[in-house]
Amino acid sequence: MSSGAAIPIVLGIPFDGQSSYLRGAAEAPAKIREALACDASNHWTETGVDLGISGAFEDAGNLEFLEEDAFAAIEHGVDEIIREGKRPVCLGGDHSITYPIVKAVTRKYSGLTIVHFDAHPDLYDEFEGNRLSHACPFARIMEAGLAKRLVQVGIRTINGQQREQAQRFGVEVVEMHALPAYEKLKADGPVYITFDMDVLDPAFAPGISHREPGGMSAREAIAHLRAIEGQIVGADLVEFNPVRDVDGLTATVAAKMLKEILGKMIAGKG
Repeated sequence: MSSGAAIPIVLGIPFDGQSSYLRGAAEAPAKIREALACDASNHWTETGVDLGISGAFEDAGNLEFLEEDAFAAIEHGVDEIIREGKRPVCLGGDHSITYPIVKAVTRKYSGLTIVHFDAHPDLYDEFEGNRLSHACPFARIMEAGLAKRLVQVGIRTINGQQREQAQRFGVEVVEMHALPAYEKLKADGPVYITFDMDVLDPAFAPGISHREPGGMSAREAIAHLRAIEGQIVGADLVEFNPVRDVDGLTATVAAKMLKEILGKMIAGKG
């Protein structure tokens, strides 16, 4: 275990209010926790970390939305975790939650590199008239100057408008056909991981709202997670929609990705 590293703390963010197609992702945190605790597997990660050891990581439960402004509540909740000297690992929810999370993270960590796993660039300036849609978080992040680098891995739906946005913001887009991209994942400074479950091929993760064939295998995703180099200061796992799952398959895969993200953070191998 890495010495002196802030402990990771899991926070559920059951919010899908900015989903453009289907609701249901708000139900994901409970399903991911259930799969993580399932006796069908054990708590060891591929980085050699036993997540079952007391104190390996903490679980703060789910964020409660007591305010009308969900984004303000998310930002405040994550800010509190960081003020406690811990590293947030957030379970969404739709991908819009990444914007307020990153706003909180960058109060402490400047020069952030975001490693973004996704089928979609989520770079629209607005989508269906909504600038806070789950199709827009990285436009908001980049226009606010919250990241030094944005590296997007597994993209396979980029259109003309989003290509223009990527060029405008200097986004490093690695399309699916160009993988592997291990060298792109070496960062100088703090790193934030945002993992959209639809980066995976629907064969591995059918429980998503926007199924896009031709994606990563679970093994390819884990290999790219392991290739990340830098100080991982936070992460999120988003867009798992239990309503669309098949026999709990996507929940199991999401729990596996969570295990490996936590293991990577705890082991300090990066």
